[in-house]
Amino acid sequence: MIDLRELRENPDLVRASQRARGDDPSLVDAVLDADTRRRSALTDFEQLRAEQKALGKRVASAQGTEKAELLARTKQLAQDVKARQADAATAEAALTDTARRIANVVADGVPAGGEDDYVVLREEGTRRDFAAEGFTPRDHLELGELLGAIDTERGAKVSGSRFYFLTGIGARLELALLNAAVDQALAAGFTPMITPTLVKPEVMAGTGFLGAHADEVYRLEADDLYLTGTSEVALAGYHADEILDLSGGPRRYAGWSACYRREAGSYGKDTRGIIRVHQFHKVEMFSFCPAEEAASEHERLLGWEEAMLQRAELPYRVIDTAAGDLGSSAARKFDCEAWLPTQQRFLELTSTSNCTTFQARRLGIRERTATGETRPVATLNGTLATTRWIVAILENHQLPDGSVRVPEGLRGYLGGLEVLEPVTR
Repeated sequence: MIDLRELRENPDLVRASQRARGDDPSLVDAVLDADTRRRSALTDFEQLRAEQKALGKRVASAQGTEKAELLARTKQLAQDVKARQADAATAEAALTDTARRIANVVADGVPAGGEDDYVVLREEGTRRDFAAEGFTPRDHLELGELLGAIDTERGAKVSGSRFYFLTGIGARLELALLNAAVDQALAAGFTPMITPTLVKPEVMAGTGFLGAHADEVYRLEADDLYLTGTSEVALAGYHADEILDLSGGPRRYAGWSACYRREAGSYGKDTRGIIRVHQFHKVEMFSFCPAEEAASEHERLLGWEEAMLQRAELPYRVIDTAAGDLGSSAARKFDCEAWLPTQQRFLELTSTSNCTTFQARRLGIRERTATGETRPVATLNGTLATTRWIVAILENHQLPDGSVRVPEGLRGYLGGLEVLEPVTR
């Protein structure tokens, strides 16, 4: 949730953030008004409560008519206190509801605008010139079918559109990617986690996934639980309502989980193959750190993502995502996009977000400072590998006969296999 003190002290900063995102800046004034009403209601309640306590002491020593009058006043005051307490609670709930509609304040330097207004920070690796090599590249689905690795036809038969089976070497390749990601996370000091994929509403809301994009989330109404689209949700909730000791450095976790997304509103986009699907696997980094270290921690997460892309020998670029394309919790997000030769475009493979203290405020996650005070921590997340990486690996490392060269960084996870060969049906 937005820092109310920051909003009171610098409302223009929050208004500017709202405008950069394409959101309504008048929400800032609505929150300020709700905050004024809440504080006024709380003051009224506290004044009456103080009067009630003082009156109670007078009743104890009063006699006769005075005592009867005081008791009558005490009875009326009790009703007034109860009413003012209810008013204060209502005002608090109204403030919380209004404040939660404001997204995190975007960081300095984030590009304004929408999905197409990102800034390319750098491009790494070399795109292959298939024309110079003398053949036309196949797309990932054709390659996956030749290798006996991907079966979307039977996935649709069993579960519907945008579902698939990874079979044979396809299943092994996904496991190789995810295990390589876990090993890299371990080497960087992360604690590996197998996370729940069903979470309570308060955890889903706490991470900011029940706002504008709530229609992308699967909900089990009978159980009032949500299927997570990323282990970020469960990892963020792991320390909910706790006070952390961060004196030894950030708390870093690497979550391995299945992920589920409804892909609402994406009809007609990337429908072929396994680019945009309803279920996939992912290893996600998650970090809890002091707020002043969040920007540098964000750069570290990006560095670990790039190391994985280089292990997979993929040409990619890094973009600074525009404000209007950020999730509500993110103050800044960097995406790494691999080159997709058959579509002549870049495809997002990883993203890393600095959520500053936004999620921690909602989830009650704090740290104790050297002075003994508590304050919200910063939370950050970043992808290390997902099922989608198979798309880029197959297309970028294919050979003329439909076989695929295995990147050296993954061969140890595939029993030393150097080339994936087409199968004979």
